[in-house]
Amino acid sequence: MADPVYKKIQLVGTSTESFSDAALNAITKAAETLRNMSWFEVVEHRGSIAGGQIQQYQVTVNIGFRVE
Repeated sequence: MADPVYKKIQLVGTSTESFSDAALNAITKAAETLRNMSWFEVVEHRGSIAGGQIQQYQVTVNIGFRVE
């Protein structure tokens, strides 16, 4: 058996609750269409502000999956 090969994609997850929920939302959505997901890395945290309050948390994640 050959050593595995991986591909990665980049997604931005969002949440009105937390950075953690934003990352989880991206991974959960990716799991609907990707097989063999193996790892993720958080690339960036950011958010939007309205009226002096945090309106939305945004997390950019790379998700790695094994190529069949």
